[in-house]
Amino acid sequence: METKIMLSEKDIPQKWYNIMADMPNLPKPPLHPATKEPVGPDDLSAIFPMSLIEQEVTQERWIDIPEEVLKVYTLWRPTPMYRAYRLEETLGTPAKIYYKYEGVSPAGSHKPNTSVPQAYYNKVAGIKKIATETGAGQWGSALCFAGSLFGIDVTVYMVKVSYNQKPYRRIAMETWGGTVYASPTDRTEAGRKILEADPDNPGSLGIAISEAVEDAATHDDTNYALGSVLNHVLLHQTVIGLEALKQFELVGDYPDIIIGCCGGGSNLAGVSFPFLRDKINGRELRVIAVEPASCPTLTKGEFRYDFGDTAGLTPLLMMYTLGHDFVPPGIHAGGLRYHADAPLVCQLYHDGLIEAKAYPQTTVFEAAIQFSRTEGIIPAPESAHAVRAAIDEALIAKEEGREKTILFNLSGHGYLDLQAYADYLEGRLVDYEYPEEKIKEALSRLPVI
Repeated sequence: METKIMLSEKDIPQKWYNIMADMPNLPKPPLHPATKEPVGPDDLSAIFPMSLIEQEVTQERWIDIPEEVLKVYTLWRPTPMYRAYRLEETLGTPAKIYYKYEGVSPAGSHKPNTSVPQAYYNKVAGIKKIATETGAGQWGSALCFAGSLFGIDVTVYMVKVSYNQKPYRRIAMETWGGTVYASPTDRTEAGRKILEADPDNPGSLGIAISEAVEDAATHDDTNYALGSVLNHVLLHQTVIGLEALKQFELVGDYPDIIIGCCGGGSNLAGVSFPFLRDKINGRELRVIAVEPASCPTLTKGEFRYDFGDTAGLTPLLMMYTLGHDFVPPGIHAGGLRYHADAPLVCQLYHDGLIEAKAYPQTTVFEAAIQFSRTEGIIPAPESAHAVRAAIDEALIAKEEGREKTILFNLSGHGYLDLQAYADYLEGRLVDYEYPEEKIKEALSRLPVI
């Protein structure tokens, strides 16, 4: 009847798990934005260290975690897995609900699982500066935290709507030594073009990525780091699921359903990929990606090649996409406002190995309030999408009279997102309709491959 299922530091995974070793179908290769030919290591070396490029393309099943990274991981790993007894009782469900809580990291989310190794590999390569983007600020906070540990200066292009909504995330980044700009800015050619066309542009992750990539590509001493989408990022996050596997062994259980919110795909991948290996090998398991109804990438997007950014500076990736210049409405779950998803997640969805659901933000906050009033933790707006789906699956189990084991990734806390909760509690939060015409318009401008 333990509420917290704990591991010791000796249980921290020593290797990351690479799902590409077990996938029935690998994603199509990234294409060069100019030539439309498959991208090679040399094409990426201007903005990434070779160690990360190797992790991006390898099909080795297990990748050693460097000792220096493991030492930093001990600051918060292993993270606890909770049994949500109080939530189960409130719902009156026969389902067992577990959640892996990543909000105990210094930056308050799962993002340091990859920011620390990315900063480490850049330091080993002699890099002194990194440029990046951030939506709600969780990734930017995590990279500034990691940069402070490894002596790297971090410049963050923060989506403007989130920059204004979440000032304390910016302050956290600056406290760790980062420099933060509201994107789009007038510092880059990409930003200037967007502001010229729309001076009031609220920004998007695609725009912020364009600015960060341009910053890195035009400065010899600067590399680029991404908080989601790319293979090596999802690889680093698998420490979450690998720990969860050990924690389920301790209690003699195994999930029937695994749930994660999904913007770029990193926390969903982190919690689910080590379990998906079992599903690929025949075990019964459902994995559910949960996205906002206003940016429904998997549920409404098209599976095709698209740029990872708005300006078309990144390689073309095979993804479910809403169009690289689609600007989603300014919902509070800023980390989920991305026009596409990780190619690995998209391929698994395309092959039917994972499912997807989309929710409007008011029902997401309704679930977050119910969770916080039973379990005590206030979830980040992004993570609250997983809470919503977990509650719904538990209620379905109640209707069916079936015992199910549900695991969701509580990928971050919401203590720097309290303005979003104020807006909900005071009735100011609104649901945005799925902007079908804008998405059709954006999709019409995709490159034909």
